Amino acid sequence: MSIVHRCAAEVLGTFWLVFGGCGSAVLAAAFPDVGIGLLGVAFAFGLTVMTMAFAIGHISGCHLNPAVSVGLYVGGRFKAAELAPYIVSQVVGAILGAFVLYLIASGKAGFDTSAGFASNGYGEHSPGNYSLGAALLSEIVLTFMFLMIILGATDKRAPAGFAPIAIGLGLTLIHLIGIPVDNLSVNPARSTGPALFVGGWALAQLWAFWVAPLIGAALAGWAYKWLGAEQKR
Repeated sequence: MSIVHRCAAEVLGTFWLVFGGCGSAVLAAAFPDVGIGLLGVAFAFGLTVMTMAFAIGHISGCHLNPAVSVGLYVGGRFKAAELAPYIVSQVVGAILGAFVLYLIASGKAGFDTSAGFASNGYGEHSPGNYSLGAALLSEIVLTFMFLMIILGATDKRAPAGFAPIAIGLGLTLIHLIGIPVDNLSVNPARSTGPALFVGGWALAQLWAFWVAPLIGAALAGWAYKWLGAEQKR
């Protein structure tokens, strides 16, 4: 499969992740009487990844996330030469997803991106008023565990065909843990899309949601390479 086709798949997949996951938070989380709440948003993010893993996993590997691409590279599963094209494609897909969501959300009277637009944040912009340190630590740890799930589930020695389910449920679980802290990122592209439409504080805090997930992903790539290494007999 050519790099053009794989990058196009990454654009599509990341679009769906941001539109579906952030869209559930913006449009449905607190909808009167039938709002889906934190649990629903967590499942929405997990379902976007699981459905795309089945849809495009055989085309691009369904990274949808610069941290995943970096973690796979450190773990010896991805080529360095393809990192930049994948990351650019993921960010483009995230921006497109946020743009379509913005067009839909702005069709309601009183809509204002200053309410957050599902952006990630810490301090006064954290759902639970968690500090920068708490946000950084949670992003590093949760991204680390997410990558460990991905690397393990896609290992050639793992049961075939179940990786999308494990990865989707893994993303659901870490959202259940991390949403109160900083709306949970573990994905720099996902953080970038909404932040561009919020501007101001969201852009000022965006650095944290690039740095921490990339650190967590790189650590996981190294750790799984060691943990999953086949021993010589």
